[in-house]
Amino acid sequence: MTPLRQRMTDAMLQRGLSPRTRESYVDAIYGMAKHYRRDPAEYSAQEVEAYLLHMVKERHLSYSTMNQAACAARFLYEKVLGHQREVFAIPMAKVPEKQPELLARVEIARLFRACAHPVYRMLLQTMYAAGLRISEACALRVSDIDSTTDRMSIRVVAGKGGKDRYTLLAPTLLSYLRSYVRSHRPRTWLFSNRRDASLPVCDKSVQRAYQGARHRAGILKQGSPHVLRHGFATHLLENGIDLFTIQKLLGHGHISTTGRYLHLISPQFRPPKDIDPLDLLAGLPKL
Repeated sequence: MTPLRQRMTDAMLQRGLSPRTRESYVDAIYGMAKHYRRDPAEYSAQEVEAYLLHMVKERHLSYSTMNQAACAARFLYEKVLGHQREVFAIPMAKVPEKQPELLARVEIARLFRACAHPVYRMLLQTMYAAGLRISEACALRVSDIDSTTDRMSIRVVAGKGGKDRYTLLAPTLLSYLRSYVRSHRPRTWLFSNRRDASLPVCDKSVQRAYQGARHRAGILKQGSPHVLRHGFATHLLENGIDLFTIQKLLGHGHISTTGRYLHLISPQFRPPKDIDPLDLLAGLPKL
């Protein structure tokens, strides 16, 4: 590890940045160093800006990826190397806000049925029923599941922004999890790595499992496992759950972030009267 990389890593650790953010920032600076083949501390602001343009123009990467590299560069040159933003300006692109492409309830049911591997299927079902990000689901420990009658919750440790929160543990999800635990006997991690049970499952493996199940289910809509979290929020709204409650369950810092799901509600949907509105798995069509 070079001294500059060590300084940057220590600075991120000192400020409490999440492991995922630290890894992405280091990878972004490494990509820029690989492009110029020089010490990043020697770059001018114009060279950094030229590299960001190269990412979009020559490599055809998304503006979101470019902005992530820009954030990493801002941290390096401002927080680590002490450059003033007014002098060492690093531009950010304005990314158009796109509405997520939601899966219908019957598509979610088909997706789960098409996911043959029981560990990945249980993880995807947990993401949908509890509104988890993929990193949060992969990091679940057995001890995070509180099934006592007066609690019935899932503890999310160090979610986005390093914040802990509690989210839903609906009866159907609890029933599925109990069957899963009886058959797989997880110890520390609820969803452990297939090669090394002392490690949590890798999010890239979950991504591959999701895409494979999506193709087998004949679902043409694009997207990643994150659409299950979008489905959680939208389907709770359609079931009559208030926006503030959903904000807390999702871990959003601002209710305006949660409010975008109001645009995705289907006016034709009528929730079944005999099913708990919080129990999303119970509300899926039976195939």
